Amino acid sequence: MEWLFSIRTSIFPPMITNATLAFLRELKEHNERAWFTEHKGAYQQAYSEMLGTVIQLLVAISGFDPAVAAAGLDPKSCIMRINRDIRFSKDKSPYKSNFFAFINRRGRKSQWGGYYLHLEPGATFAGGGIYMPEPAVLEQTRREIDAHFGEWQSIIAQKEFSFQFPEGVLPSGKLVRPPKGYDATNPAVEYLKFKGYYTQRFFSDEEVTDPGFVAELANTFRVVHPLVEFLNEALTEI
Repeated sequence: MEWLFSIRTSIFPPMITNATLAFLRELKEHNERAWFTEHKGAYQQAYSEMLGTVIQLLVAISGFDPAVAAAGLDPKSCIMRINRDIRFSKDKSPYKSNFFAFINRRGRKSQWGGYYLHLEPGATFAGGGIYMPEPAVLEQTRREIDAHFGEWQSIIAQKEFSFQFPEGVLPSGKLVRPPKGYDATNPAVEYLKFKGYYTQRFFSDEEVTDPGFVAELANTFRVVHPLVEFLNEALTEI
């Protein structure tokens, strides 16, 4: 992690600028290969700002999440490609009009819970958790919540947690009835119906381009860390 600290401000821009948000706005309006090629320099600058942000976040998160610190993640591998898969989509726009990064102990393609940042003009948000996990992961997570519901309640009842995430824990889909093997009278039943568990906090464009944005993001991730750890504890048994 030392090498990340040494390059985080020397090579890559230390913050997101209005130029990056402007590029993403224009990309949304002119989402075609010819325009993107013509403005590739603007894209590269925007990407470098996103990469610089991720590098700083990796350093910050490693300060409170030992598993991320030990993972040796490549910052570039934490950022989703801007190219869209349009093979099965009616929308044939070739590019996303946002940047998305996911940081966890096994890399963004793994099932482990982690921390995410969605960067988009007028719609930036961040948080942590597990979104739309595979059935085996979801079942194990439900067992963990059922077995340790008191701990779960304690985590989400924290004052800082409620301040950062006023909507609480959100589901990536929800069952109408309790899942198989759980009774409707179970104290945790509403959470057991969830098909995923994540938190979400929105940021204005002014907050995104503020020099303190990365520090605020790091604090948001620090607050959600106990929830991420709880969810990942379930995965150690898979």
